[in-house]
Amino acid sequence: MASYNGCVNGGGDGFKIPEIQFTKLFIDGNFVDSVSGKTFETRDPRNKEVIARVAEGSKEDIDLAVMAARKSFDHGKWPRMSGYERGRVMMKFAKLIEDHIDELAVIDSLNCGKLLRFTKENEIPAGVHILQFYAGAADKIHGDTLKLSGEFHGYTLKEPIGVVGHIIPWNFPTPLLFLKVSPSLAAGCTMVVKPAEQTPLSALYYAHLAKLAGIPDGVINVVTGFGATAGAALCSHMDVDKISFTGSTAVGRLVMEAAAKSNLKHVTLELGGKSPVIVFDDADVDMAVSMAHNATFFNKGEFCASGSRIYVQEKIYDEFLKKSVELAKNTVIGDPFDPEVQQGPQIDKKQFDKILGYIEYGKNEGATLLTGGKSYGNTGYYIEPTIFTDVQENMKIAQDEIFGPVMALMKFKTIEEAIEKANATSYGLVAGIITKDLNIANRVSRSVRAGTIWINCYSVLDPSCPFGGYKMSGFGKCQGMKALDEYLQVKSVITPIYSSPWL
Repeated sequence: MASYNGCVNGGGDGFKIPEIQFTKLFIDGNFVDSVSGKTFETRDPRNKEVIARVAEGSKEDIDLAVMAARKSFDHGKWPRMSGYERGRVMMKFAKLIEDHIDELAVIDSLNCGKLLRFTKENEIPAGVHILQFYAGAADKIHGDTLKLSGEFHGYTLKEPIGVVGHIIPWNFPTPLLFLKVSPSLAAGCTMVVKPAEQTPLSALYYAHLAKLAGIPDGVINVVTGFGATAGAALCSHMDVDKISFTGSTAVGRLVMEAAAKSNLKHVTLELGGKSPVIVFDDADVDMAVSMAHNATFFNKGEFCASGSRIYVQEKIYDEFLKKSVELAKNTVIGDPFDPEVQQGPQIDKKQFDKILGYIEYGKNEGATLLTGGKSYGNTGYYIEPTIFTDVQENMKIAQDEIFGPVMALMKFKTIEEAIEKANATSYGLVAGIITKDLNIANRVSRSVRAGTIWINCYSVLDPSCPFGGYKMSGFGKCQGMKALDEYLQVKSVITPIYSSPWL
């Protein structure tokens, strides 16, 4: 495993670990201590060492942040700017992120155990792309002219929904932050952001850049802390008009319950998945193996859209199995700052233990472990890419979201069986189909109950394409113009065409 001593090699560019500058809460345009003065540790998953101590926000801090956001929404200039003006400021924000991409990439890699080349070349640029997309959409928000019966004229207005609470997960702290913050900024909302306690550092850095870009005080507030305290207070706050949450289905239920018990605030939930990848026997086996491998093991399996249920038609099953095991065994595990490494550590001990627990479930329930199945190395939270075969649909490894590098490999005979198996889950986030037959692709894509279907590709995401789940994978959309609508309310205005006799 590669060592780390303060300087890292990111594809030959020679990054240096930046000093962690921002560890306090960001409220009303200022970095401040928490009301309690408490802090918590954020750790490096490569070696379990403390990176920094971060302010621990609680209900009192959420109250202050919501108060700042409410004041900014009710009396500030951001909701009252033209869409064009908001878009210009957002473009400046995007440019500042590009100017600081080296520091931001290292921070997310350090905090998450992500491959440095991926954070620099993909994830931070993805956040910029999302912000730019919605900056361009900010001046294209408009209602409709309505033809009403009788002598009346009607039209609709689209107005910002108000103060929004954004709860960000730990697996993609930059892209998922901007999938929430960007459309709400474009709509004219103000907000309180609660990043995951495991990965708080880049959200605070982005708050600093937002202020430099000219986003007014109180529009973006960041409260770091724990879900049970800061997160719960945000979800139940009477002055918050909407919650946007990405995370587990179990916590999503709690978010909905808190929203319902407070002020019936609007809720968008992007929740878990247990997504199928269906490989038909006309597929190119090498391409299919590579695609299924990436679908399962991308980002160490810490991916809500992970394709961890792999269904392979029986004619090519044995060949597919053999090549999948070989590819998994050849995966380079180690320090994500090493450009040769392909898989870094899991996020923390809790997730590490959870994944190993599911591997034991798989073995105890009768699945056959083909490769992996144990931790790797002597330091950090590394787990070998793991593949099971002889998996039955009722096994935990086939039904539960593991959020780790564990593949459940299964066989099918007919198209009908593949569709039935793919739908045999409470989730419905995404699905993959690998086939050369257009008729099969069309039939299966219309039959699988999932919000996104990838045909002969996987993990293709773009700001213009709506993303969101069916069933227990949540509701509402992130990405696309559909996501912008999540932060807008529609108001109908009706007036007589001629003077009313009642006036």
